[in-house]
Amino acid sequence: MERAKDHSNFIMSSVEYISYKGILFPSVCYSLETFDQVQNEFQILDDDVITVTYPKSGTHWTAEILGLISQKGDPTYIHSVPMWERSPWIDIDNGLKQALQNPPPRLLNSHLPFQLFPKSFLQTKAKVIYTLRNPKDVLVSFYHFAKIMKILKTPGSMQEHLDEFLTGKVAYGSWFDHVKGWMELKGRPNFFYITYEELLQDLRGSVEKICHFLGKELNSQQLDSVVEYASFRKMKENKMSNLTLLGDRLVDHTKGELMRKGISGDWKNHLTVAQNEYFDRIYRENMQNMRTTFPWD
Repeated sequence: MERAKDHSNFIMSSVEYISYKGILFPSVCYSLETFDQVQNEFQILDDDVITVTYPKSGTHWTAEILGLISQKGDPTYIHSVPMWERSPWIDIDNGLKQALQNPPPRLLNSHLPFQLFPKSFLQTKAKVIYTLRNPKDVLVSFYHFAKIMKILKTPGSMQEHLDEFLTGKVAYGSWFDHVKGWMELKGRPNFFYITYEELLQDLRGSVEKICHFLGKELNSQQLDSVVEYASFRKMKENKMSNLTLLGDRLVDHTKGELMRKGISGDWKNHLTVAQNEYFDRIYRENMQNMRTTFPWD
């Protein structure tokens, strides 16, 4: 993305989605040309570290942690450079341009499913950190997020949103396909996965695991700083990370915030018993052959 002030040039009308290889994406900020370029031409570098998520699974949180680790806990960087510049989304038109400008070692973000990810990745030593979250919480978080993001279609009822989510007829496609595709890389030395729930339960321990994966050694004081500034409260206050810099043409700031609750299990406040049972049935059908057990299973 460009700097936030430049987004005021967008004139939002009715929201439209584009389809790329069967997956829906917002038509604002995304383009078929960028997807082609990312998949076929963009060169992942050996020292790239890429945060990959299905939306609303902890993208900003993981990226904030990585930004802090890269600076050995010093928060100056994350407090002075917008998230989309220090860790650009390569899927987005302006994010790809930013990624091509950033000097290595680069921090990158992506919501792409594995089959649309840059083909160059498999020939590199670049590291992917894949963050997952209980899909019921993803469902609810996405529901609220779509209400404030003007590039996304405003959801109807929770039942309608639930039906669309479970069938993959939402922006960014099927959660099930996304997770299953990326988890096929489990066991590769340059692939690491962690859950939102693990980050919540033990942030310091999670940061230590991430540091180990990256080959970064931080002392106790530096770890303390990463944990402090990657806390929900600190991130909520950080205008470089909480989307408040984005203009009103992209975000309706009157309807909510990116950093809404930062908890696990909020789905219990939104889904009925019948909706929860329906979700569980579809989940079991889709995930029955997964060799991995998640905290929400």
